[in-house]
Amino acid sequence: MACMGALTLFNGPSVSWSHRTSIAPPNLSFSASALSGDKVDLRTVTGSYQTGRTPLTISPKAVSDSRNSQTCLEPDTSRSVLGIILGGGAGTRLYPLTKKRAKPAVPLGGNYRLIDIPVSNCLNSNISKIYVLTQFNSASLNRHLSRAYASNMGGYKKEGFVEVLAAQQSPENPNWFQGTADAVRQYLWLFEEHNILEFLVLAGDHLYRMDYERFIQAHRETSADITVAALPMDEKRATAFGLMKIDEEGRIIEFAEKPKGDQLKAMQVDTTILGLEDKRAKEMPFIASMGIYVVSKDAMLDLLSNKFPDANDFGSEVIPGATSIGMRVQAYLYEGYWEDIGTIEAFYNANLGITKKPVPGFSFYDRSSPIYTQPRYLPPSKMLDADVTDSVIGEGCVIKNCRIHHSVVGLRSCISEGAIIEDTLLMGADYYETEADREFLAKKGSVPIGIGKNSHIKRAIIDKNARIGDDVKIINSENVQEAARETDGYFIKSGIVTIVKDALIPSGTVI
Repeated sequence: MACMGALTLFNGPSVSWSHRTSIAPPNLSFSASALSGDKVDLRTVTGSYQTGRTPLTISPKAVSDSRNSQTCLEPDTSRSVLGIILGGGAGTRLYPLTKKRAKPAVPLGGNYRLIDIPVSNCLNSNISKIYVLTQFNSASLNRHLSRAYASNMGGYKKEGFVEVLAAQQSPENPNWFQGTADAVRQYLWLFEEHNILEFLVLAGDHLYRMDYERFIQAHRETSADITVAALPMDEKRATAFGLMKIDEEGRIIEFAEKPKGDQLKAMQVDTTILGLEDKRAKEMPFIASMGIYVVSKDAMLDLLSNKFPDANDFGSEVIPGATSIGMRVQAYLYEGYWEDIGTIEAFYNANLGITKKPVPGFSFYDRSSPIYTQPRYLPPSKMLDADVTDSVIGEGCVIKNCRIHHSVVGLRSCISEGAIIEDTLLMGADYYETEADREFLAKKGSVPIGIGKNSHIKRAIIDKNARIGDDVKIINSENVQEAARETDGYFIKSGIVTIVKDALIPSGTVI
């Protein structure tokens, strides 16, 4: 397999080869060895050669997520990399979706949860040792991870795992997690027990697909202490992100948090250094941190224990601090779809974005890099005389004579006759109600789980197990932008109505 990386060639033509494959020697390239930054000797490659010439080293340019390259890491990522997924704080910006669950456990795309994205990226990148750090409402997250990833991890040796580490108090540290760096520091005693080379630090609330093996290869080939994943940015979006400045080798030399005016202009960089074409580089003259890092094990232990023992955050304290003391901090360009879904509006747009025609920005249909989740063994969805357009329908739904347009319908959703669902995310339900349950609820004058007859829902998020009665209108006709009506079962943020999990909206209600 072709491998992008450091390559030792020999001056002069007097090299003779015997090799089993038909690949011509000049087209081969090889990754760095397990000792970060070491040059690879061609004698380590299958085949034989004879030469007496002086070696000539060609430096790699492993600084971008090029889809044309393949990786050949030694040792491979399953043995040498530990994944650490940060679950984030209380998720106040995503409230009420985080009222009863941790942010990474919020449902996504009809069948999935947010945590499935970084975990799947890890598994697709041959990283099978994964910790998830959280401190808020972790019961739902624990349950999902144990059901989704408890078995078949790490092959026949069963060396792989996906485990939740909740914040805990100890005699040495009586505090909860104070930030991303502090969360990792509190569990360093556990992480350092693993015989690995690098930590891969990820966020639990981003939507993207990334090959971490290329990311890690770039880290090794540039002999970096820390490598930061970076997005190219235009001027309009750049003001909302933490920006970085790099030198001609892609090394980060300066940081600026959400700069504006002259400070923004001063953060412009030549993004061709990171592999962008000239035209794109002119359109995207800024690079923003994605909050995703590869950190060498020794560097992590030194930074968090010795150099910056009181730093709480990676992005604003540890990474800039590492640069200031002369550590090698590299940028790694990522050009694909990426979305931080930390707010209700971003979460809503990212979910409905999967219905985009002809091809969504993020697709769950990529067979080469699938998104894994909990197997639920649900029946196919049943649609009876329904008019469904530009929508995604999850498993196990029962959809009767209704109209659904530009919406995402989550698993086990029940939608009754005459309902109209537009521009809406329905998260579905955790369980089915039996006919006996429904009859019992009807006698009590209550409402079954699902969407009632002749109800109209537009531009809304309906959380799991919500009970929407008949003739309900959730259309925000007065275009209210912000409202907190938790006792009535809903919030409005950025004009999007969010019905709380397990809420009951009586028949005839107008929101």
